Amino acid sequence: MSDEILNGAAAESQAQPQGPSFTVEKLYVKDLSFEAPNAPQVFNEQGQPDLQMKLSQKVNRLAEAAFEVSLGITITCTVNGKTAYLAEVEQAGVFGLAGFDEQLLDAMLGTQCPNILYPYATAAIGQLITQGGFPPFPMQPINFDALYGESLRQRAAQIAQQGGDGLANAETAGNA
Repeated sequence: MSDEILNGAAAESQAQPQGPSFTVEKLYVKDLSFEAPNAPQVFNEQGQPDLQMKLSQKVNRLAEAAFEVSLGITITCTVNGKTAYLAEVEQAGVFGLAGFDEQLLDAMLGTQCPNILYPYATAAIGQLITQGGFPPFPMQPINFDALYGESLRQRAAQIAQQGGDGLANAETAGNA
């Protein structure tokens, strides 16, 4: 009889959620683009390539506990002032996040989701560049925690400027 009570309690506790949950529902390429506007002449250019990388992120709430997160990467390579190539990818995913308070939810969307998307985005960019006839561009790891921290500081600075709070303005000026 005690086995019935224990097994019943165990089954009941397994049916109830045990705190916050995070799931990866779907990963996909949302947009992909490659341009080599000065090919084939650019292949003969001598000089050090200048590489610029831009990173962007968008979050879209799809349902109560479902979010689409998009990570955009744009690589622009110029040689002697001429554009050799422009490679862009927008890697996206649908993530299930339930049971998080607003602050932790924001942090998960700003750090964990882009950390999952980044390897897929870099693989797509790398493939575009090499298929375009250019040497591979090894992309370095990105510290999304540090980027998220910086975005929080920028948000705090904007709020302080709008609110006119002198103490918050003084604190942000010290970090700049």
